[in-house]
Amino acid sequence: MHIRLLRPLSAIYSAVMRARSTAYRRGWFSVSRLPVAVISVGNLTTGGTGKTPLVDWVCRRVAREGPSTKRVCVLTRGYARPNQKSQLVVSDGNTILADQYLAGDEPYLLAKNLLGIAAVICNPDRIAGGQWAIENLASEVFVLDDGFQHQRLHRDLDIVTIDATNPWGGGSLLPYGRLREPATGLSRAGCVVITRSDQVEEVDSLKTSIQQLAPGVPVFTSRMVTTGIRTLDDQPAPFDREVPLAAFCGVGNPGSFFDHLRRGGLAPVFSRSFPDHHNYTTNELAEIENSAAAHGAKILLTTAKDAVKLSPERFNLPCFVLDVQISIDDDARLIEMIRNACRIKLTK
Repeated sequence: MHIRLLRPLSAIYSAVMRARSTAYRRGWFSVSRLPVAVISVGNLTTGGTGKTPLVDWVCRRVAREGPSTKRVCVLTRGYARPNQKSQLVVSDGNTILADQYLAGDEPYLLAKNLLGIAAVICNPDRIAGGQWAIENLASEVFVLDDGFQHQRLHRDLDIVTIDATNPWGGGSLLPYGRLREPATGLSRAGCVVITRSDQVEEVDSLKTSIQQLAPGVPVFTSRMVTTGIRTLDDQPAPFDREVPLAAFCGVGNPGSFFDHLRRGGLAPVFSRSFPDHHNYTTNELAEIENSAAAHGAKILLTTAKDAVKLSPERFNLPCFVLDVQISIDDDARLIEMIRNACRIKLTK
């Protein structure tokens, strides 16, 4: 379909989303509540906005509550998993119960990173998933992954991520652009976290736009910071910054990954990107290696999200993983908002 033919579909989509939001706002559609705290981390656009690292960050702050640990559970749809209509318990918080192929890359990565901190459940019906987790896991706080448009479930705090490198997804709604709903929907947010603020020249104009759309809503800025480089089998990497490297990824915003490397002094001699949530074939990995070698690269580097679908034996060149986490400016104020939403005492 020619791209221009998608414009009328975007107009129809916009009308539907506006009508849906109006129906929820006026009480025409019912909103269900769970008997425990619910925090949503979502966005306005499709593609990578740095949402998953923020989900990880929120879970860790909630779990570090006071004298006793809160039982946290991530509720996610589990995009790109084989059976998206059913519930899948990826982790009960102590044991990983599903592999990356059944769970999808992001839920599995969260389950792996949050082992001992939070359970992870995939279910398109977040309400049913939450009720199950309360009954079977005694969950006390839920973190909705990609939950901003899931208005059926009441949340105590709506955190919305805005990617500084592409905040409005081209300015058009799906399918012509990347906006999931009109930008005016930002008025529902409890707060906004601007991600990748270090990858743009300034963020003041973006802050102004956000404050016009959502007056009075707190706006935070953040950036991704490298926490380490490891092998695909989670061992410390014998990594030499002087050795030429090639980088590849299948994430929503590949440009931000490559820019992050360059800003950290790791300039790839070759880079290759694939669609978000990509599953690599043997031929594709061979093509990456051949092109990397042709450009003089001696090692490969990829993201943690890609790494869950890869293993060392699939490569001839050494392949390493870049681990990152989100760093939030004025994080004490955001922690205070989370504390108030959960009605618990958190420590930094």
